[in-house]
Amino acid sequence: MLPRVLELFISVTCRIKTDEKKIFLTFDDGPVPEATPQVLEILGREKAKATFFCIGENIIKHPDLFRQIIDDGHAVGNHTFHHLNGWHNTFDAYLNNIEQCKEVLEKNGQSRQSQMLFRPPYGKLTYSQYAAVKKKYKIVMWDVLTYDWKKNRSPLFCYDKVIRKAVPGSIIVFHDSIKAKERMLPALEMTIKHFSQLGFQFDSLDKYL
Repeated sequence: MLPRVLELFISVTCRIKTDEKKIFLTFDDGPVPEATPQVLEILGREKAKATFFCIGENIIKHPDLFRQIIDDGHAVGNHTFHHLNGWHNTFDAYLNNIEQCKEVLEKNGQSRQSQMLFRPPYGKLTYSQYAAVKKKYKIVMWDVLTYDWKKNRSPLFCYDKVIRKAVPGSIIVFHDSIKAKERMLPALEMTIKHFSQLGFQFDSLDKYL
């Protein structure tokens, strides 16, 4: 029998198994008008698809922006309603917050497949929370973290993290948030340009999970 911590890391998705030149861009914490439209403009211009892990209360505040994400052909996933840290919340509070976000996703046109995607804010949840969530959702983590939310980092730092660590099938975390946009937007453009020149394509996760 596997230790519980080891079982968790084996069961969640951190990278897509593929020999194709595919990179999976993901965006956490939106949608917000200060950052998400710029992300969508870049993705559209570069013909890149991505996956947006959305906060429920932001969907309620900006339903048209959420609809644009879907209409542009991107996947969307659950990121809790209030961006909860699983380590700091009870089992019931955490699971209820996920379900609250799920209801918002459904009311705003989320497809059945994408509803099954979940990313825990901060990547933190307890084992009991994990055991319950995995029964309903595909838990998606990452293998490349850009640190774009850190004010003491630069866009070049975030970009360098990606090009040094990303491989075919990598799941990269950006944040379409006010806090991250200064670093995220330039790093995103550089990332897409770099990997496009190497023959990579950018796809959404719903087709692979």
